[in-house]
Amino acid sequence: MERQSTRRKWLWATIVVGLAVLLLATAAWLWWQLQPVGAGTLRLVRITPGMNARQIGQKLQAQGIIRSARMFEWVVRFKGWGGRLKPGTYELRPDMSPVHVARLIAEGKVATSWVTIPEGYTVRQIAQLMQERGVADAEEFLSLATQQGDSFSASFPLPRNLEGYLFPNTYRLPQGTGARAAIQSMVSLLDREVYQKYHSEIERSGFTFHQILTIASMIEREAKVAADRPLISAVIRNRLQRGMKLEIDATVLYALGKHKSRVLYRDLEIDSDYNTYRRKGLPPGPIANPGVACIEAALRPAQVDYLYYVARPDGSHIFTRTLQEHHVAIARARAERTRATP
Repeated sequence: MERQSTRRKWLWATIVVGLAVLLLATAAWLWWQLQPVGAGTLRLVRITPGMNARQIGQKLQAQGIIRSARMFEWVVRFKGWGGRLKPGTYELRPDMSPVHVARLIAEGKVATSWVTIPEGYTVRQIAQLMQERGVADAEEFLSLATQQGDSFSASFPLPRNLEGYLFPNTYRLPQGTGARAAIQSMVSLLDREVYQKYHSEIERSGFTFHQILTIASMIEREAKVAADRPLISAVIRNRLQRGMKLEIDATVLYALGKHKSRVLYRDLEIDSDYNTYRRKGLPPGPIANPGVACIEAALRPAQVDYLYYVARPDGSHIFTRTLQEHHVAIARARAERTRATP
């Protein structure tokens, strides 16, 4: 009996020690699983709508952000974050713990990009910039902006093609924002910063908002120095009032779909409604996305009777009133270019 009692004691002692070792090993394993993977570079991880904790964990494990997808799922459940995981693109590193990663996704702290849209960029250029910054797919952006513009919201009528309506500015956009949200941000800023502020001036101008943006876009592409903006605006107004063709090189380049340092005579033959050498009046719409300075110039032309201008080598223009004066100005500009050429 005494021997059996001793055996039972040893058996229980062995079980207790075994359980203790097992618990310690489990605790150590859990602790290890909750530690960061280690040093590593920052990675952008895209969480798509509808992904659950297990799917997110599997993606994070596959990309080396966490050690265990199952542990990530447990963390999410323990913290009560199961229904709060937000889609988006996140900046994550292997030196983050699973708890840290889960908290970022639950709080929706997505990666963001500062995207600066320069004045005078076309829709195509903006689409490419959005893709480079990881904000939106260029093809989707271009398709929406040029074919479904009227599906967006603004306090003014929107055309199908939003060229001219994507307000140049610096935007803070989450990575993976998507084309529609990015476009709406730019249209809304145009509404707030231009249409609402200049509404009275637009109504008094005798032009629609669309026409003002069209004039502003031509000024944007033609004027290289600030002082020329209201003068170019005056030339456009004066030629329109006289029923003259605008004959603006920038519209021909837009019709050609490419930039060139010089417009050749054969370029002027392109059959396009944007070719102001062949069509009278304003082109169908803007040829770029103008900034505030050029929009103000379109609304506030200089009070001059100029009808012509020609570019000088330094980017400024010579403005003249008659065709004869214009020919003299062309000769002068050519002579300046010749002298400037090494």
